[in-house]
Formats: sequence, C-alpha cells, structure tokens
Amino acid sequence: MALLMKQPFCLDDIRAAEQRIKGITNVTPVMTSRRMDAKAGTNLFFKCELLQRTGSFKFRGAVNFLSKLKEESKGKTLPCVTTHSSGNFAQGLALAAQILGFKAYVVMPDVAPECKQDAVKEYGAELVLCQSTEQGRIDAKDAVVKEKGALYISTSQDHVIMAGQATICTELLQQTDNKLDAIVVPVGGGGMLAGALVAAKSLCPGIRVIAAEPELANDCYQSFVAKKHIRQSHFPSTVADGLRISVGNVAWPIIRDLVDDVITVTEDEIKEGTRLVWKNMKLCIEPSAGVGVAAIMSENFKSKYGDLKNVGVILCGGNYDIDAVKTWI
Repeated sequence: MALLMKQPFCLDDIRAAEQRIKGITNVTPVMTSRRMDAKAGTNLFFKCELLQRTGSFKFRGAVNFLSKLKEESKGKTLPCVTTHSSGNFAQGLALAAQILGFKAYVVMPDVAPECKQDAVKEYGAELVLCQSTEQGRIDAKDAVVKEKGALYISTSQDHVIMAGQATICTELLQQTDNKLDAIVVPVGGGGMLAGALVAAKSLCPGIRVIAAEPELANDCYQSFVAKKHIRQSHFPSTVADGLRISVGNVAWPIIRDLVDDVITVTEDEIKEGTRLVWKNMKLCIEPSAGVGVAAIMSENFKSKYGDLKNVGVILCGGNYDIDAVKTWI
C-alpha cells in the first residue's frame, strides 16, 4: 500500500467519477462461458465493455472529464474541446460532448475505419482528418487548439480520464463479489490499465493485475522488464489497432509501481482469441479486446498463473471495421 499512497489519484476520485457518470454510461454486464473456462483452465469473468455506449470503455473517461469540467465552469460558457484518436475515444468524446453541451473537434487519421468516422459525425462532433502518423495527429490537434481556442483532452494521459476508466474495475469487482484472483487488462496508452491498477489495488491489495499487449507493440513489456519508460519509434502494424500507441508519460509511473506482469501475444494469437469470443460467447469484440483473451489462453500465462482460480478479463471494446475482418478471418 505504500506505493499506492504515491499515486496522483485515489479511490475517492474513482468514487466521485462513479457519481458523475451514473445514468449516462452503462453498467456493463459480466459474462461467463464454460467453454472458455475449459480452454483457459480457470474460471473467467468477462467485463463486457463492448456493450458500453459508443462500443468501448473510452466513453467513461470522456463523460467523467466533461462532467467535472462542467461542474467547475459554474454556469460560464463552456469551452470547446478537441482530441486526436484512432476511433474509440473519438466516439466517446463526441457523444459525451453532445450529451453535456460541449462543442467538440475530433482529429482522426485519414485511414481510420469509415464506420468510426461516420459515428463521430453522427454524434455531432466536427471531424478533422490528418496524416496517419503520431506527429500528423499532434500537428492537426495543435492547429485546432490554435484556430478554435479548443481545450485539448488526452485520450488516456489525464488523471480525471483514468479515474473514469477505473470505474470499469470497481464495477467488475462488485459484480464478482471481490472474489477475483487477477484481472487481465489490454494496454495501449495505459489509461485503462492505470485506472484498473489504482482501483483494484485499493479495494483488493492482494489481487494481481496483468497487462496484455501485442508483441508488435510491446513497449509496455519492454518498459516493465527494463524498469524504465521505453516508447515505440513508430506506429506498429498490429491487428489490435486500438493498442498501437505507446504507454504515455502520465500512465507509466502508475504502471511501473503497481502492475504485476505484462504478457505479450502474437498476431495469430490475437486473431484466435477474438474468434474464440465470437464463436463461444456470441460477442463481437474488436481485436484489441481479443488481446486480453489471447494472453489468458497463452502457454506463458498458463505456466505462470495456472493456480489462479478466478480471473477477470476486460473486453474493452467492439468497434471494428467489418470489412477489415475479411483480410484475416
């Protein structure tokens, strides 16, 4: 618990987030599958964030941030807001802004799936397309901030966003009567993982929180092994498109201090994990969610954690271009 005391947000912040998002976000179900349990060799509890509004967990953080910002504005004119995102936070912020009365400008790479671009526009945000590079996204976001006077909101590198994402974990623990031995969380930028770590370690200090990551985007694993922050030099070409970005500077210290392990999985394992959920649970998760499933099904996980009885798995989203599935299914 000594390490936890150093963290920049705490359980009280997560409880405040629960109240802000209540009635706006969905309390997503926890589902089980005997077939999946048999394949994993343990009891699995799937937190179905693909059934969240906008199809991913990102909506939670966006609602918490904008709700808090609206509280602090105290009746003043609300600022316009912007972000850059490959899709899930783009949709989450767009809908949260529509509900809470903000004008939103959303920067997306020009290769983002058309279904995600369309959703952002349908939610009322103004879409700004950019080059599909990290610098291209930053440059386009900076232009919006300068031209529109917009407030930039990070997809994951903000403690208020993280506290919103952490409500996934508090819900999961409550829904499973705090009986989980471990929780497996996919990691990209690290906001969801950081939130889950603070929530889980606060409520159940003995629980293990294990990150799951594509081998092709394994900066979190490299950082975990080296005990220092290592970022990717480029966007990797992984089927788990939501996990291509590096762990951010704000999330890394929390992950460094609290994560128990990082398991990496191959592209074939990610595809198979995704297929398993589609086939056995009839849930259309995206490959980024399939990363966590792949990690649990891996021999690496089974050899290390075969003694665990109850394991939670966060199915982080279900936004994926159906046409893209044809290239690998």
